[in-house]
Amino acid sequence: MHLQLSINTDIEISSLLDLPKLKMLMENLKMKINKSSLARDMGVDRRTIDKYLSGYVPKTSRKCTSKIDEYYGTISLLLSEDSKQVFYYKRVLWQYLKDNHGLKCAASTFRAYISSKPEFQKYFDSGKPKGTHSEVIRFETPPAEQAQLDWKENIRYITKDGEIIYVNIAVLLLAYSRFRTYYLSLSKSQSVLLSFLTESFEALGGVPKTIVTDNMKTVMDEPRTKYTKGKVNVRFDQFAQDMGFKVKPCIAGRPNTKAKIEAPMKILDEIHAYQGKFDYEELHQFVQKLCNRINHSYHQGTGKIPVLALKKEKDLLSPLPNERIRDHYKIDHTLVKVNTSNMITYKSNQYSVPAGYIGKTVGLQVYDNHIFVYYNTDLIVEHTISPLKINYKQEHYIETLARGLTSSTNIEELAKKNLEAINEVYKNE
Repeated sequence: MHLQLSINTDIEISSLLDLPKLKMLMENLKMKINKSSLARDMGVDRRTIDKYLSGYVPKTSRKCTSKIDEYYGTISLLLSEDSKQVFYYKRVLWQYLKDNHGLKCAASTFRAYISSKPEFQKYFDSGKPKGTHSEVIRFETPPAEQAQLDWKENIRYITKDGEIIYVNIAVLLLAYSRFRTYYLSLSKSQSVLLSFLTESFEALGGVPKTIVTDNMKTVMDEPRTKYTKGKVNVRFDQFAQDMGFKVKPCIAGRPNTKAKIEAPMKILDEIHAYQGKFDYEELHQFVQKLCNRINHSYHQGTGKIPVLALKKEKDLLSPLPNERIRDHYKIDHTLVKVNTSNMITYKSNQYSVPAGYIGKTVGLQVYDNHIFVYYNTDLIVEHTISPLKINYKQEHYIETLARGLTSSTNIEELAKKNLEAINEVYKNE
């Protein structure tokens, strides 16, 4: 059988990518390539022809570097096991880098970057709870109609001095404008709560008609349930009457009733990004700065900026009660100096503090008929308010007395006699 092979030896050079095929053909034919002629015909440099003949293939896509890459080392340190700081959400990490390291990019860009790095993404995946999705009916209220109240409780915080404290943040949020007030406190007693609400109303310039709250013990003696109305605490009920608002407790176990405040409470987790960075006073300033930032930011849900929406709501709030009523609920907070007798003065009466504070400035908070004396964040002593001019705790007097006597002296017995004499003198004044 005779077969005739038809072999096409023509080759079309239409682009630089065809040059390797030309090179292969010319080498098989043992012919030289005229690179200068090809360069003229294709309108490129002769060196470009040589590069493509050697097998160069241009990349189909450029490898772009992200401007966030320069923060890779910082992010690694912040998310490492050695870091005291905690970032529950990518948004918090983005905000921290933006505020403290000059990061300039959109939050969505940053989240996408973290998601593209498995070593970072696993940090946010670990321990993430698998939430259950329940149906939520959305509703809105007219201006000045409603505010929602809650606590972010028992936040464990390590100060920059290494001290571990547990702080609480009270939050009041106006339902219409989403404008909010924050208050950082070591206590969440009823007196602290009433003082916070009073100062919030003064800052807002009025009082909302209703406050929605959960069944916190400082508000409710008996919780509201599906079957019972609950019972509002007598003192809080009196406060509500004095201020001119109605109390609306949620049904226990239904947080969605005050969902407007429940979701924004998560933003307070930003505190954990600053573990080990602040002392108590600086933490207080940070919380107020955070509150101010949120009030000036665009709200995704309402499409409003809270501080601007507040202008419409503010004029419709109920008027404040008179100053005498407001002052009755506000906690006195003053700074005083410890005198040479190791005592502080409150309303002309003196109260002792532990030894070692002479000449130092301490803070006083007065509520629930007690004086609480703080040095920085430490509660150093608590006194019941007394009509006596001189009020010593026996252990304080013993500490002070021991500094000037020999160890052979029966200090406790001497202290007891001296205190009896002091009390006898000053109780009749």
